[in-house]
Amino acid sequence: MPGMRKEVAIMAAALATAVTGCAGGAGGDSPTTTPAPASAHRMSVTSPAYLDGGTIPRRHTCDGEDVSPPLALAGVPGGTDSPAVVVRDLDTPHGGFAHWLVWDIGAGTRRLSAGERPPGAKEGRNGFGTDGYRGPCPPRGDHPHRYLLTVYATDRRPPVSPGASLDALQRALSGHTLATGTLMGRYGH
Repeated sequence: MPGMRKEVAIMAAALATAVTGCAGGAGGDSPTTTPAPASAHRMSVTSPAYLDGGTIPRRHTCDGEDVSPPLALAGVPGGTDSPAVVVRDLDTPHGGFAHWLVWDIGAGTRRLSAGERPPGAKEGRNGFGTDGYRGPCPPRGDHPHRYLLTVYATDRRPPVSPGASLDALQRALSGHTLATGTLMGRYGH
């Protein structure tokens, strides 16, 4: 038994060395190097329209003007090429119903005005089957739904065409997200 423990220890050490060797050198300039995971850096996403966890004003819903909320970003990491924004209803039967997909936002953008699609930005197909922002619109009589607005700081402009789906955008962001920030809001009739 002691010999077997020694063999296991040697194999574990060899595996650890192999894994460390595959991680790349200190330079990290390999073309296959992926950015740090989003959990490594958090951005701050706020809105003067509502607090995190608060009620989304009617103006930004299907019952009002149906315009996107104003946003402010802080803590965007260096190396960000393009922020992207995704708004999802977390309380739909299948979860993740998309209300807004927008990317190719200018790297220096730190504020978005209400109802603004940033110049040059692209928008994707929401859960209603249209491009652009469509605000919270839970079924009447349902409990208030939670809407998660996520901002992704990416190291490249996602290679997806206007009208892309949530799945296509998420695949394009995978491995290229330097940081994320979220703003949760609630809305019900």
